[in-house]
Amino acid sequence: MGYMGQYIAEEMAAEYRSGRISYRELLRRFTLRTGSAVTAMTLAVSLGCSSSSTPPPSAAPTSTIAATVAATATAAPLPSATATTAPTAAPGPTTAPSITATALPRGVTIPPDDPSIQAGDVTFKNGDITLMGYLARPRDASPHPAVLVIHENRGLVPPHYQDIARRLAKEGYVALSLDLLSREGGTATFTDTGRASATLGQASQTRLADDMNGGVRYLQGLSFVRSDRVGAMGFCFGGGMVWLLCTKNPDIKAAVPFYGPAPTLSDVPNIRAAVLGLYGANDNFINPGVPALDSALTQNNKAHKFVTYPGAGHAFFNDTGGAYNATAAEGAWRETLAWFNQYLKG
Repeated sequence: MGYMGQYIAEEMAAEYRSGRISYRELLRRFTLRTGSAVTAMTLAVSLGCSSSSTPPPSAAPTSTIAATVAATATAAPLPSATATTAPTAAPGPTTAPSITATALPRGVTIPPDDPSIQAGDVTFKNGDITLMGYLARPRDASPHPAVLVIHENRGLVPPHYQDIARRLAKEGYVALSLDLLSREGGTATFTDTGRASATLGQASQTRLADDMNGGVRYLQGLSFVRSDRVGAMGFCFGGGMVWLLCTKNPDIKAAVPFYGPAPTLSDVPNIRAAVLGLYGANDNFINPGVPALDSALTQNNKAHKFVTYPGAGHAFFNDTGGAYNATAAEGAWRETLAWFNQYLKG
């Protein structure tokens, strides 16, 4: 099982431990991932899951991904919500839009027909591969910075990631929410989120990086994009993908991975982007790998800042999910806008 495949398996195990899915559903998803019921049961046991008990989330074993990436990490806590590493981010000039807008469907803060933006589905070529996504942009034709948005491990599920693109467009960015299941016909072809997750878990890093780089090139080729001002942001699995992209593409100027698994530490010297890492204090799944990543970035003189939010867990930003934390999400959005303003607009 590859690095991201292991990460997705551990995310599924975390869902079981938190009570969001049953043991039966966990085994079904693991079987989709591994192709074998016996292997699925072995995987479940290796991740501390069994049908006899459902330990509380706080009892979750340390992520083996975090242990692999952060073999030298100590038990030091995450930096506080005001702690920074070089450089210190400038305060943002804009105010985050309310995530709890009324009179709109859940998960929608900016309607698709907002008169100040243009938004809709797009397809484009990456070599012989057709990629899919959702593009939102300010309505004026002048060049703007761009942001590539990478989804969680269920694919480009509406309306959350489309809304993020529109929110960025309202702030003056051209935003592409990329569908990393494009090669299978797109997320919309999956009626089973477990199968979508399994498919992403089976995808190689080479494929995923190639598709993300294709998204970056697409943005850079648009007449209304400042090709030298491209950033990226992602969530959970997508946060890990953003770290991967930063190690592979020197054109990324700024990145905001939300609670994503750390990259291989030996690849940190390849990062050229200024990176803002956002975490929930109660995220026992991702947090063990953060101290070693912070240290590696500092030792390699990489511009970065880590912020953690008290009372928030994994996936706290997704306002369509059960882990949503409005206070943390609104704070993280303000941090995101300030970071992009400094490194993409500045």
